[in-house]
Amino acid sequence: MFIGHYAAALAAKAAQPKAPLWAYVGASQLLDIGWSSLVLAGVEKFRFDPALPGSPLDLYHMPYTHSLPAALIWSGAAGLAARLILKVPGGAAVLIGLTVFSHWILDFLVHRPDLELWPGQNKVGLAWWNFPTPELILEFTLLALAAVAWTANRKGEGLKAWPVAALVAFLCAQQLINALLPGGGSTAGMAMLALVTYLLTTAAAKLTELGRRG
Repeated sequence: MFIGHYAAALAAKAAQPKAPLWAYVGASQLLDIGWSSLVLAGVEKFRFDPALPGSPLDLYHMPYTHSLPAALIWSGAAGLAARLILKVPGGAAVLIGLTVFSHWILDFLVHRPDLELWPGQNKVGLAWWNFPTPELILEFTLLALAAVAWTANRKGEGLKAWPVAALVAFLCAQQLINALLPGGGSTAGMAMLALVTYLLTTAAAKLTELGRRG
């Protein structure tokens, strides 16, 4: 799951627009921001296995970001930070926390059994990654539905729809580039590329809300 995670951010923004879009976008990939950072620090680990069907990623050690307890902790911390630091309304803070947790739910659909229900125990995952075409259709469908909801919300507020199209085009371009990149190489290099991509996407979301009345 890649751009499908951002569907949760757009849907959350449509449901509760009182929090900034960049906060929802960052929340939707917060677990992977943490994961890529911890991979670079040598704490969490993965490897490339070209023998695997679909995605070559073997995510064999990520207990601090993608175990179920870790996901709940990250989600709660994000919601609390949104309330205390960003000063968003309580409902929006809760939704930011839920957006973080949506990442684990969506990963459960597509990951192979590498999501721990408890650190070191009982890994789960439905493995849609093994079927690239249906998995990609799922991602684009989720993103399209969320984009429609966000567009309707903007129209209701008297705002233009072009930022939706611009951000969705940016996300689709990322998905295309990701699909064309060869699997393998340096794990640190991929982790760095992933981290930069997540942060750039969060910054792009920030740009969509500059001059909101325009």
